[in-house]
Amino acid sequence: MPAVYYGRTQTSTPVVVKSNEFERVWREAGESTVVTLESPDGQLDALITDVDFDPVTYLPRHADFYVFEEGRKVEVAVPLEFVGVSPAVKEQGAILVKVMHELRVEASPHDLPGYIEVDVSGLKDLDSQVLADELVLPKGVELIEDPQEVVAAVSSQEKEAEEDDSAGGEVDFSSIEVEKKGKEEEGEAEE
Repeated sequence: MPAVYYGRTQTSTPVVVKSNEFERVWREAGESTVVTLESPDGQLDALITDVDFDPVTYLPRHADFYVFEEGRKVEVAVPLEFVGVSPAVKEQGAILVKVMHELRVEASPHDLPGYIEVDVSGLKDLDSQVLADELVLPKGVELIEDPQEVVAAVSSQEKEAEEDDSAGGEVDFSSIEVEKKGKEEEGEAEE
């Protein structure tokens, strides 16, 4: 599979990687875990920054690796993993809304977590929410996202239904006019 690695001080270098090995590493590492590339110049620590997938088979067909400098921090969007059960959802029949699925952070590449946990067990009331600055980040990881950004929230089903009704509503088909086009117009023009 074709790939490329590059970095701030690393020139862009096209390479070929084994597809099956890449798929295994991609599943384990994702975009926020350091992977080691074997090159003629030695080992390079990198992050997988972009993967192009075949639209039919959804198998990877190209990958970009970012080779980072030692001692320099990187900004990455780390996936969120939701854990726990919200009492508002379990006892009051509310809906858990996952507003964000990734969180932008800055850290040394070796300190980057594979994911960040979002504990929703504290969402006890309707309209409760978890903000970005309430998440527990691992040591050495700094939040880049807006601290007041909503990560997850609880909403009542009635509120969701009201929003759906106001957005869609009933459509009166009798008020819709249909224009005649195509061959019918040509026939009418000849008459």
